Order: sequence, then structure tokens, then C-alpha cells
Amino acid sequence: MTWRSPLALMRDALQGQRARERELRNLVSNLPYEGLEKAKQPNRFFPSNAIKTTKYSLLFFLPMNLYEQFHRMANLYFVGLAILNFIPVVNAFQPEVGLIPICVIMCLTALKDAWEDFRRYQSDRKINSLPCLIYSRREKRYVERRWKDVQVGDFVKVLCNEIIPADLLLLYSSDPNGVCHIETANLDGETNLKQRTVVSGICPLNPGFEPESFNAVVVCEKPNINLNHFKCFVEKPDKDKVGASIESLLLRGCTMRNTNHAVGFVVYAGHETKSMLNNNGSRYKRSKLERKLNIDVFFCLILLLTMCLIGAFGHYLWLKSLPDVPPFLVPDSNGHLDDPSLTSFYMFFTMIILLQILIPISLYVSIELVKVGQIFFITNDMDLYDEETDSRVQCRALNITEDLGQIEYVFSDKTGTLTENKMVFRRCSIMGTEYSHRENAIRLAVLDEPESEEEVIFNQHQQLPRTRWSLEAEGISSIDTHRHGSRHRSKVAANAQSDVAFSSPLETEVIPDQKLLEQISRAESGSGRRDGSRGMDPHLDFFLALAICNTVVVSLATDHRQRVCTSAPSSQTNNPLEAFSNLVKKAGTLFQRKSNRNRTLSEIPVTDSSKTDSRADSNGLQTHSLHPQSAALTAALEDLCYEAESPDEAALVYAAKAYGFILMARTPGSVTVRLPSGEELVFEVLETLTFDSNRKRMSVLVRNPITKEYVLYTKGADYAIMELLGTPYAENISSIQKSIAADTQHHLDCYAKEGLRTLCITKKVVSENEYQRWLGERKRARAAIESREELIMQTSVQLETNLTLLGATGIEDRLQENVPDSIMALREAGIHVWVLTGDKPETAVNIGYACRLLEEEDLVINMSCTNKLACTSILDCTLEEVRRYGEDPRNVDTAPNTSLVIDGNTLAMAMSPDLQGRFVDLAKRCRSVLCCRVTPLQKSGVVKLVREKLKVMTLAVGDGANDVNMIQAADVGIGISGQEGMQAVMASDFAISRFKHLKKLLLVHGHWCYTRLANMIIYFFYKNVAYVNLLFWYQFFCGFSATAMIDYWLMIFFNLFFTSTPPIMFGIFDKDVSAEVLQGVPELYRTGQGKGDYNYLTFWISILDAFYQSLVCFFIPYWAYQGSDVDIFTFGTPLNTTALFTILLHLAIEIKSWTVVHWIIMVGSVLLYFVVTLAYSALCVTCNPPSNPYWILQSQMADPMFYLICTLTTVVALLPRYTFHVLKNSVAPSPLLQGRQLDRMDGSTRDQWIKEWRGFRGGMSVKRYELSDPPSPTLETPADYFPESLTDADLTGDDLSLNVITRNHQRDVPT
Repeated sequence: MTWRSPLALMRDALQGQRARERELRNLVSNLPYEGLEKAKQPNRFFPSNAIKTTKYSLLFFLPMNLYEQFHRMANLYFVGLAILNFIPVVNAFQPEVGLIPICVIMCLTALKDAWEDFRRYQSDRKINSLPCLIYSRREKRYVERRWKDVQVGDFVKVLCNEIIPADLLLLYSSDPNGVCHIETANLDGETNLKQRTVVSGICPLNPGFEPESFNAVVVCEKPNINLNHFKCFVEKPDKDKVGASIESLLLRGCTMRNTNHAVGFVVYAGHETKSMLNNNGSRYKRSKLERKLNIDVFFCLILLLTMCLIGAFGHYLWLKSLPDVPPFLVPDSNGHLDDPSLTSFYMFFTMIILLQILIPISLYVSIELVKVGQIFFITNDMDLYDEETDSRVQCRALNITEDLGQIEYVFSDKTGTLTENKMVFRRCSIMGTEYSHRENAIRLAVLDEPESEEEVIFNQHQQLPRTRWSLEAEGISSIDTHRHGSRHRSKVAANAQSDVAFSSPLETEVIPDQKLLEQISRAESGSGRRDGSRGMDPHLDFFLALAICNTVVVSLATDHRQRVCTSAPSSQTNNPLEAFSNLVKKAGTLFQRKSNRNRTLSEIPVTDSSKTDSRADSNGLQTHSLHPQSAALTAALEDLCYEAESPDEAALVYAAKAYGFILMARTPGSVTVRLPSGEELVFEVLETLTFDSNRKRMSVLVRNPITKEYVLYTKGADYAIMELLGTPYAENISSIQKSIAADTQHHLDCYAKEGLRTLCITKKVVSENEYQRWLGERKRARAAIESREELIMQTSVQLETNLTLLGATGIEDRLQENVPDSIMALREAGIHVWVLTGDKPETAVNIGYACRLLEEEDLVINMSCTNKLACTSILDCTLEEVRRYGEDPRNVDTAPNTSLVIDGNTLAMAMSPDLQGRFVDLAKRCRSVLCCRVTPLQKSGVVKLVREKLKVMTLAVGDGANDVNMIQAADVGIGISGQEGMQAVMASDFAISRFKHLKKLLLVHGHWCYTRLANMIIYFFYKNVAYVNLLFWYQFFCGFSATAMIDYWLMIFFNLFFTSTPPIMFGIFDKDVSAEVLQGVPELYRTGQGKGDYNYLTFWISILDAFYQSLVCFFIPYWAYQGSDVDIFTFGTPLNTTALFTILLHLAIEIKSWTVVHWIIMVGSVLLYFVVTLAYSALCVTCNPPSNPYWILQSQMADPMFYLICTLTTVVALLPRYTFHVLKNSVAPSPLLQGRQLDRMDGSTRDQWIKEWRGFRGGMSVKRYELSDPPSPTLETPADYFPESLTDADLTGDDLSLNVITRNHQRDVPT
């Protein structure tokens, strides 16, 4: 290695910094420079792939750790006092003794930090040593190296099932289509496969890729944390630029799947990779209790300074009162005595050293230990364990557990949080005709039965095909034939089949609508000729769009993926009609019980399967997938495994498959669909316009293999798609198209009122000239670095115009288990529940009623306006109406609870600076708020607004990436580990698997954590003040000379050992009310909201009590020994002993539930005191010269006066507090005391009392979430056909009207 001057090293460092900070980076291959020194490497300025997450090094651990610990002001305070004690003129006792407490605390903290850092070092070493394949020019092959050896500009080969070592630009794949699949579960938790494509036109697909032939320049953006965007282009030697995006980037930490091998060019390495930039570790938040604690520590500091000032002034007065110099005042070497003023000044600092324990040094460590214990109990609560996902609650922020007990506002997402995020295909509308899919609704209703959920699907047995089936022929006698499996086993079976996201039988099984099957059959028969007319039938186009317009990855169960998707059991039938037949056997009794349906099972249409089986086209191919297939073909179709990025896409693909339009394969350039006739069509994929939150749609441009037309299939939100039709009022829309659009819109409104998620499906035929012109603009947009996303979106919008409406779909997203009960409990606990969703108002309101966010008797205020003037008018009108309604004497006992429904556009105006106050004033008067059509940014804005304006504790819960901002904006963020990845979990403070777990997490663990920690902190302050005041009262009798009547070592042991464990035990194990009562009576949670148990009143009452008890503990022994000749330690020993008994028995009064652990620790602390003090008095004669504690306690224990003093002092000290508790609990018992009285009842009596109480409160059994199955809506069907839903007028407000909705009436309040 050649020597380089410091100047050259500094120059390289500056150049490297500039290179890393540039917005664009030019990267070249390292191969031509292999073997040269580092100074000649072109990519030398970029970091290597080695990672280092440790905070310390072996050499600098001590100074760096001390620097970290001194960031805590309490440590600086105690170290300063310890140093002050080394100054002779102000020291209160032996300097070495003063160092012991702070040294013990800091050593324990340093050991903890060292252990955590050592574990990080082991993890780094393991990751850096992982093997990988890097191409070597010298050896002309890929050689095995370590991850830490990878450099930017290297060529890395990744094999199947290997983890990607760095961020690679994909240049070659063994797949002939130039694709590879990666699993990003390690990065974002998403279990579905992602498809990545090689950069087009750079390297030949066949034969194998030769890295030495790569001579292009890769220009990419500066590293950033965005996992979904990547800007890059590859500049060829001829200056031709080829754009690349995130679709060609393999991220570090992901796993290669279903691809033999791939080769990538390293663009980011080490700490610059996107995964490392997103790895922020555990979050640190400061809890509300900790902020209050810091204020009380400041008050204690003021109290300490006041006592020290009193001591210094008293010492001055005492010195002044002496007639002459006493013999115990020793002059200096010159025979000079300090002036009383200077001596008093020194005494001020001496008193600080003596009384320093007024500031509890061990409180912070005790709080950390208590929180560790609380987290242990939370994470090991079996009620918070989800067996289906095999996951338990995670505590990611370790220092805000007590905040769970003070929540006043909960902000929740809807999809995946309140609902299952398991999208089930329910209905569809094609060309203005609605298909209700009643048979599929029956299947879903059967799955709703509590005792047989999903069991029917799994226990079907293969039966011989029937020529005809009917409900009467099947009979009901065998209804329990297949009910041998329990609910638990059925769920386990479901998990076994759903290793891949969105692939549970609930989502994949769809029973076709008979009318629609016949329509498809007729379309197939009428367009079976290969004359280009096949694509003209809209019913076929509709299902082709469902199968094609998505990003679903098709794989096989036999592929290389480790978590393979097993094929369906052979016991399952392949005939949907037979499946429906089996389902109906269980559905008969269920549907006969439903009073809201005026029909019987026998009225359901019966289809003759023999007719459908015999129908064939001119080529002899069967017309639809219900016809029995060959065993080989059936097995091949069962092996198909769909990996979708969203549950909506999966539901639509499985719906198309149920009608015979089977997605067989997908490559970057083609998609293969099997038609109901059995024919396979390979569509050339020309472009995929991916979904984004601005356009609210996605499109796929394909070339039809039969008609050779360029066809654009688009699906998206109804309000986004309808605008692209030219609207039904446009001149270029025919009357038929207007009618179809109007019918479809009516069906969409009906779907929304049922709570279904709606999507519109469209088609557009693009001409050759239009396509070529658009393609040029698209390529230029892709090659751009600046404003690439905007340019790409502009090109997408240009193509998505003048669309032809094919139809719409209604997809059901079911409520999670016990969501209504959980929301009711949260509301009874005094928590305001807000739901923030992107769904349309009709869907959101329906779900609001289903989950009991809105009640039938609620006063529901619907706000919707188009301009700010109208918004201001509506806000003023609404506020006036709500105030007048609440102030009306006639409504004192009958006024319903108020709820607010507001859309995103109105919300944006209401959150403007001049309207914020009025909006928040209205919102705080509402029990619940439902915000519709809101963006992720609006979600976080609402949380911040409420938190800052109302000064309340907020909690946000969500499951998707769009909830991250909201979760991070709240005081407490809860992530739900659902089907859409782990981004919400990674951004959260706590992670749960089901919304219902939020009930116990808050009402039980939140209450326990807060009350335990609050009471422990108050007790800590009391304990220290009570003990230190003994020393302070003694100063009045020793001339304020900072003399202690207790041995210094015993003083240190008192707080460090004798009384340190009981409060920790109190903070971890105390249980004021049982979990059953806390969940049964949610109102008990209100005790922690607002100021809670730990407030200024309780703090100062405990301080005053400490002063009183210290006076009793000092003066009763003082008066007992007054006039005697006892020495100072003989006087101090009873004081120390009575202080111990008083402080421990004070805690015994506060303990609500005694267990074996409580008895062991309390009795053990007393025994430890006597054992240590007796041993110290016997053995440590000269430990603290010139004092001599020899045999002091032994002599005291032989004197009956000692026992009388200890007993009398303890009783008198605790009598006021005990009397106060007795009177308070007798005259005005608190709700928590009443809850403890319930705990003393036997189980049946307690449950009956809670049941009666909840019935009186209106919290009786919660209705199950069931959507009705009305007849197919048509244009002639009135909108108010659905009696349980709201009318259109209820959900759309005029600019100057306020819709106030109650169960039986609606009134418009004019402004």
C-alpha cells in the first residue's frame, strides 16, 4: 500500500462527500479496474456493503457511554453532588460514600448498554459474513465472496431462495421472459411475490449475460428511503438512454423466488441501501406521565433548595447566638475561624449533599424495570395472542405503556383495521344489468354460522356428477354429516391453504350467478367463429378485463418458493353447482330463520346441469368451466397460485376464474387467459398503467390476438371512472350508453348502501396512430430524471379518456370478529372514536352502522359542501343546532348522542386556519366522527389538529402504508399486522393482529400500567421526602450543622436495598380491579383520562402526608428519650426503624391485591433490614470513623422502650391516612372501589350484575354484521327499497343545508 499525504486524503474526503451529496450519480463497472489500488477505483467514494449498527467501540466505550448517560440531567445532578462532597469545607460525610449510589446506577446502565451493543455487533458480523457470488474479471467467473466485500459497480449473481445482498439493478434473468420474482417479507412484511423485469435493450436475454461486455453508464438518483420509487437511466455508448424504475430494482434483504438465477449491477451498498435507510430501530417517545414526572422533580428541587436555605440561615443564626467560640469549632492552621456568613454559605452546599435523596436517584431505574415487567405481561397475555396468524402483541416503544391508560380519542382506519381485508366477490353489474349472485350469498351466510365457519368448504367430498339437483332431493337430514371438525380445526385448515396472501377459501371460492352463466354461454355460442367478433361481446370483455387488468403474479405449487402454495385437497369438488348443493344442506335452517326474507329455499332457481354441460361451440369446445374437465387439466388448474398485491385484485381474478376466464400466466410482455370454451388466448401486454392514489385507477394496454386491436382495459373507483366516460350528459355519448351509465350508477349506489366496495370496469380501443404517438411520449417520460412521476402520470391520463363502460363490481370486506363490541366498550370508556377512510360516504356510513360506530337512535350530522363559504355556513349552522338541541330542557334526558359524517373535500376546508376552531368545537361535541374520502395526509392532519387543539391523548390504529403518517402523528400508534404488509407495524408503538385486541390492551393493560406506575411514582416521592425530613428536623437540634443521627452506610442502604424492591413490586404486580370487571364495566377506564390518578392534588397530598409522618417519626422518639443520656446513634436507630415500618405499611395500605410475591417482598425487606443492620453493628466498627455503630441495634432490641416507640410511632403516623381511606370508601366510594367489590362476588353473581348493568346502559349483546341480500336493483326499484340503509338524500347535503338524520326522520335546517 503506497503512502499518501494528509492533503491528498483530505482532498479525497471532500471529493467523496461531494459525490455522495450529488442529486445524480454516474456509476460504471468495476471490472476494468479490478486489482488496482483504491485511489484509482471510479466508485471509491461510495460506501462498501459492510454495515455497522453498533454505537460503541471497545476503545471508546467508556467515554462514549458516559457521554450518553450524562444526557440525563438526574445523572449530572448526582455526579455533581458527589464531586461537591470531595471539597473539605462543604462535605457532609465520607466522599467515597457519596459516590456509591450514582456509581451503582451508572454501572448497571453501562452493563445494559454494553450487552445490547455486543448483540448488535454479533448480528452485524453474521450479516457481513454471508456468502454471495461476485463476478471476477481475473477468474472469468463468479466467485464466492462475503457481503461486506460487495462494492458499488460490482456484478452480483443471486440464486433462487437466496437473500439479495445489496440494491441491484436487474440486468439479466434466467427466465426467458426477462423477469424474476422477489419476496419482500423481510423488508415490508408483504407475503405476496413481486415481479421485477430486466432493463430492456441493455443485455441480450440469450445466451447468458457477459458482465465484461457491459460498458454503459448507470445514472441514478441519490439514495432515499422511498421503497416504491427509483429514478434511473442507463446511458449506452451511443448516448441512447434507457429508463429504469423500481420495477427493475432488487432491494437488499428481499429473497429471490421462482427464478433460477439473476444478475444485477450494484447501485447502492451498505448503509445507502433502501432497507438500511428505513431501519430506524425502536422509536423513542416521552410519555405524558414522564413529562409530568419531570415537573414534579423540579418541584422537589425547589423544595430541596428551600430546606437548604432554611438550614443555611438557621446555621447563621445559631453561630450568631453563641456567646463565644465553642470547642467543637476547630480553627484553621492560622488559628482563624471563618465568618458566620461564609460558613453559612458553605453550609448551604453541605445541606444539599445531606438532603440529596429528596430527589429520587433510583426512581428512573425503577420506572424502567417496572415498564419491562409490564411489557412482559402484555406480550404474554394469551387473550392478545392470535392463533390464526400465530402472532402476539408487540411492544415496539418501550417507554409509553402507561399512555395506553389515558387515551381519550381513537382514530381508526377502516379497511383491514375494522374489516378483515378479505375481499369477497358479491355482485356485479354488466351493461346495465345487475347480477345478484344469490347462491354465493348463501355460501357466505353459511360461513357466518358461529359453529361451522369455513368448515363446509373444507369438508366437501368428491361426488359423482348429477344430471339435476334440487334442494328437496338433497334433504336436510344429513346437515351434520361433515360437522366432525371443530371451529379450531377449520381455521387451521384455512391457514394451511393460505400461506400466500389473499388466498383463503373465503376469498377464492365464488359460486357463479346462473343468469350470468347463461348469458356468457350465449355470448360464447354466438361469437365462436374466429372472425374477430369474439371481443365485441361486452360480457366476455368484462371478464377478460377482470383477468387481465391487474398485476397478479401467477405461479405454480411446484415452483421453487419455499413457502409453497399447496393445491386444493382432492376431497374438494370441482363443480361449483355441487359445492353449492353441499352448502345448501347447512343453509336451510339458517335461512328459514331470517325474517327479513320473504321467500323460501325452494324458490331459488334450479338449474339443469345437463343442459349446461351439453352446450358446445362450433369447434367442439365446451362453453363454460362448469363442464367436467379431464383429471390432468383439473390438476393443472388447481396448481395455479395467484400472488396479488391487493385483496381487491385477488377477488376479481378469482371471480373471473369462477366464470371460466382463468388467468394462466403473466410475463412482462404477455398475459395468457383461458376462456370458458377451453381456448387459451395470449394477449401481448404493451403497457401497464399502475394504480396511484391520484388517478384512483389502473389500466392495461394489450393487443387482442384475434382482432389485432389495441385494447385498453381500465378499472378504478367509480367517481374517477365516470368522469372519463365524458359523463352521461356529454354530446358524444349515445342514448344507450347514457342508459347503461345511469343504470350502472344506480347499482353502484345500491352496492355502497350495502357496504360493498365498488369498482368500475371499462374498455377503450386505441388506434395504431394514437398508440405510436402516445408510446413516444411515454418513452420520453420514462427516460426523464426530473419530474418523472408527473410526466408518467400525464401520459397515463392522456390515454385514459373516452372510455366505454362495461360494468361494475361489488366486493364485500367483512367486519373483523367482535368489532362492534369493541367499539361499544371504547365509547362506554369515555373514548371518542373516529373512523378515517377513503371509501365513499354511502359505504362508510353502512359500515359505521354495522360496527356500531353509529347507532340507529343517534343524531347523525352529514356535512358535504363544494365551497368554503358553504362550509362556513354549515359549520355555524351545525354548531348552533347542536348547542340548541343540547340546551333545550325538553331534551335533557332524551337527547340522542351526536355523530358527524364528513367527506374529504369538506374536511379540507374545515381544517383551514380560519375554520379549525369551529370544526374542533363541533367535533368534540360528537361521540363519534366518520371521515370519508380522506387522503393519508388528511388522516395525519386530523390527528394533529385534535391533539393540539384539545390537548388530549390520541391513539391511531391502522394496517396499511397509507396509515403510517396517522400512526406516527398520534401519541400512541397501533399497527395491525394484516394482509397488506408490515409498514404500519414498523411505524407503530404497539402491534396487534386484530382490532378486538385493542379493547383489552386499553381497558385492562392500559389501566393497569397507568395506575401502577402513577401510584408507584407518587409513593417514591412520598418515601424519599418522609425519610429525608427526619434528617431535616434533626438540624433544628444540632445547630443546622448537617449532622446525621443515622449512620451514613445505613442511610445509603435504606434507599438502595431496604425500600427499593417493594415499590418495584407494587408497580409490576398490583391489580386494583380484575380484568373481567375492567372489561365488563368499561367506565372504570375513565379514572385514568385527563388528569388521572397522578395529578398536582395527589402529589402535594402525598408530600404533606410525608411531612406529617416524618414529624411523628422524629418527635415521638425525641420526646421519649428527652432528658436521657442516649448517644446520637441510639437515638437515630429507632427513627430509622420506625421510618422503615411506616413507609412499608404505608405501601401495604395502598396495595389493592395481595399475592405471595407481595408477602415475600414486604416481609423480606423487613428481615433484610434487621439482618444487615445487626451484621453491620456487629462487624463494621470502624467503617465510618469517627462514628462507632457497634452493637447499637442489639442493645436497642433488648430494651422494651424500643418496641413501644416503634409500635406507637407507626400507628400514629399512619392513622390519618388509614382513617381517610376508611371514611372515603364508606361515605363516597370510588368507581374502582365498587369494581373491587364486584371482584369479591362469586363468578356467576358478578357476571349477572354486569349483564344487568350493561342492559341498563344499553350495551346488550351486539348485533352481528350481516348485509342483506335484496333482489337485484333495477332502475324501477326505488332507492328507499333497502329499509336498513340511508336514502340518497341523507347522504348528499346541499351547499346550504344541514342533514340531521335520526332513525325515523330527517329534517333540513335552513341557514
